[in-house]
Amino acid sequence: MTILVCNTPFDPWQELARHQQALEQCGRYGATACFVGTLRDFNEGETVAAMTLEHYPGMTEKYLSAICAEAAQRWPIIDALIVHRAGEVTPNDTLVLTAVWAAHRAEAFAACRYLIEELKTRAPFWKHETLKAGARWVEHNTPG
Repeated sequence: MTILVCNTPFDPWQELARHQQALEQCGRYGATACFVGTLRDFNEGETVAAMTLEHYPGMTEKYLSAICAEAAQRWPIIDALIVHRAGEVTPNDTLVLTAVWAAHRAEAFAACRYLIEELKTRAPFWKHETLKAGARWVEHNTPG
């Protein structure tokens, strides 16, 4: 299981390919499920110009590792990857990549969805939006 929180832009497809090439489980997985989240230019009826994501290094990675371990206990997955941005992002920037490798698609899809939902609802990230007219802290995530 690999967790990465980065302060610079990343290409989710390159991260996915790099991780898959490094997997030593070739031939054991038949499914790869992934989710890529990007920043929208709107939220709660306001135009969003940028967002700053804050986190506590170490604490955030520990939490993300824990949800990967929980997913591995619930489903027979082979591996998982989470890459998440921190710092300032602008609309259309990639915010998050979650990916899961499993023998079968049902387990891969279920575990991948579990990772993103847990990340979005409980992971220790704080979001501050820069709006067209001011700024605000994001108090809650939009429903899945």
